[in-house]
Amino acid sequence: MGVFLEKEFLSNNGNGRNIELEEVQQQQVIEPEVEQTSQVVEENSTNLETQPLRRSTRERHEPERYGFLVTTHGDVILLDQDEPKTYQEAVSSPDSEKWLEAMRFEMDSMSENQVWTLVEPPKGVKPIGCKWVFKKKTDMDGNVQTYKGRVVAKGFRQIHGVDYDETFSPVTMIKSIRILLAIAAIHDYEI
Repeated sequence: MGVFLEKEFLSNNGNGRNIELEEVQQQQVIEPEVEQTSQVVEENSTNLETQPLRRSTRERHEPERYGFLVTTHGDVILLDQDEPKTYQEAVSSPDSEKWLEAMRFEMDSMSENQVWTLVEPPKGVKPIGCKWVFKKKTDMDGNVQTYKGRVVAKGFRQIHGVDYDETFSPVTMIKSIRILLAIAAIHDYEI
């Protein structure tokens, strides 16, 4: 049971004095309610020990937008997951030309933005591998708009102090973005 001490605080002219827990307990001791509460706790604790946990029998289905449904047996049935998982699947699929174009676009973008510099690895150091990740971007009706291919490093193989020293996360403040947008609007810059 909770007790609000608003009147006591106001009558003390809001001096900010902390009221100790013992003071509150001494003021609000009511014997009959305490006995009833302890009896209820004892009954509940014995009931909990003897009753097994109740599990839901409701059949669960994942939303169709994720491309699969879960059957009653817990088996996953793939409905529309035809995105390739490997490079070999991408180049041997019926959409291979589109996937190759997406990969060319990714490599050209990395070259243009100077994402990396090719160098010889130090003696005894094995370079970190990379992998292609493929994704179809669809519109609201489910029609494929674009094919995306991204090269990602196998970061789980990196060793701190050997493959990297520090990690950084891009962070910005919304105030900074608003200032830049305001300056662009004042000077009629293209964003």
